[in-house]
Order: sequence, then structure tokens, then C-alpha cells
Amino acid sequence: MIEDLFGKIYEKFKIHFYRSVFERIQNRELTLTAVETFCIEIIYALDHPTVSEFASYVRISLPNATYKVNSLVKKGYLRKLQSAEDKREFYLEVTEKYMTYYNISSTYMKEVMRRVEERFSREELEVLGKIMRVMDEELMPEVEIKQENR
Repeated sequence: MIEDLFGKIYEKFKIHFYRSVFERIQNRELTLTAVETFCIEIIYALDHPTVSEFASYVRISLPNATYKVNSLVKKGYLRKLQSAEDKREFYLEVTEKYMTYYNISSTYMKEVMRRVEERFSREELEVLGKIMRVMDEELMPEVEIKQENR
């Protein structure tokens, strides 16, 4: 039962996001392909990875990752920042253009969370928070991402 409920919630978030993306595509506000969308989302979640770290995480070749990164840079969704320690190394950083796009999904998530906070008691929210923290920190070891700046 819990699995089905969680699946329904996850599906609703995905469908809302995809619908919003399609609206932006039709209005010519978004110039990303589906694969580029997945790539930039992963790069954002990895929080300033190198191209090599991105390639390793998504399990693609370094040349393939470089091609995808260069396309995102050219479209203005990503920039490369040169490492101060090793001038050969570059960190990937999303741009304001991406953050505008990212707000499609985060705005809806924030709205749903606001509704949750209005609907449930403080004690219920503490239990939900505990469950979500355990899911994040212990039950999803296959999806390790650092999220220091968020």
C-alpha cells in the first residue's frame, strides 16, 4: 500500500514537471532535448562536478559526456569553472537560465510541501521528516549525491 501511494505521488510530480516542460517548449522558452534535460538535472544534483565525475556517475564515456556538456554550455544552461588548484580541471556550474527552468519543478514541490505543512500537525510533520531523512540518508545508497549548497 505504501509503495503504491509513494509511486502515485512520484508519478504526479513527474507528470506535472513534464507538462510544464512541454508548455515551455511550445512557447519556445526551452531549448533542451530530453537527454540534455536529464544531463543538466544530474549535473545540478551533483553540485559542481567535473566532466569526468559526471561521466562516471551516469556511466557514459568521457567523450560522450564532454559532447553533452559542451552542448549545454553552448545553449547557455551550463558554464565551466576552472579549478584554482589544477588549471586542467573544470567544474560544471548551472547558469541562471537553468535555474529559471529548474523552478518549474521546485515551485510545484514547494507548493505541495506548503499544503502538507498546513494540513498536518507538528508531530505528524516530525514523523514525516524523520521518515524522509532515513530514506535520504540510509535507504537509497545507490544514489549518492552531495548537496552542500542547497
